[in-house]
Amino acid sequence: MIVLECLFLTIAPCDAAEPWQLGSQDAATPMMQGIIDLHHDIFFFLILIFVFVSWILVRALWHFHYQKNPIPQRIVHGTTIEILWTIFPSIILMFIAIPSFALLYSMDEVVVDPAITIKAIGHQWYWTYEYSDYNSSDEQSLTFDSYTIPEDDPELGQSRLLEVDNRVVVPEKTHLRIIVTPADVPHSWAVPSLGVKCDAVPGRLNQTSISVQREGVYYGQCSEICGTNHAFMPIVVEAVPRKDYGSWVSNQLIPQTGGA
Repeated sequence: MIVLECLFLTIAPCDAAEPWQLGSQDAATPMMQGIIDLHHDIFFFLILIFVFVSWILVRALWHFHYQKNPIPQRIVHGTTIEILWTIFPSIILMFIAIPSFALLYSMDEVVVDPAITIKAIGHQWYWTYEYSDYNSSDEQSLTFDSYTIPEDDPELGQSRLLEVDNRVVVPEKTHLRIIVTPADVPHSWAVPSLGVKCDAVPGRLNQTSISVQREGVYYGQCSEICGTNHAFMPIVVEAVPRKDYGSWVSNQLIPQTGGA
């Protein structure tokens, strides 16, 4: 049993921060997967540069030690090496810049006709979510507040300062538009596994598009200092099958309709 648990923990998706974690959380959207791939590609170039520069330093220290060369050789300039150390870094930067700009511009793209639009409103210190597609009237709307679970009242299995009382439920493999705005001071709606960080600026409506590719619960936090309880504004997005999402929407709207 212990072996199976360890194996499960090893292969299970990492959708929340873990102790001593060094890498990124597992990607749940194509955008986050692109960010991770770009990081790995750039890290490959960094390793090559580190090894090459280290080799040059060690070689210089070994061959030009004062005991081996009491009288140092004077070199005024070297045209060949100056050309090489100008051309090669330029080529490396070009290989890094091309995928970087491609990813950057793709992150700014917004789906023209999204299936669902969700509006996230930042408050001091909680979030309000509005599912605009279901707001047919003043009496019937899908709007709720999302507060953090207090530290002294968590349930078994809940993450400290990351769990909320009302999660943002979305269908998997569906184009979503997230509109972010604050009601008071600047905030930032960020979920690492989804590759999303959208600033909430007073007086502005910022938007971003996501498409969650797998079921799961994804944790994030407000990433803009917004006051005393800035650390108590978690974000929880739960991706479910479309059938379950339809049932969740119906359950959210039925009590309001019955009360009306």
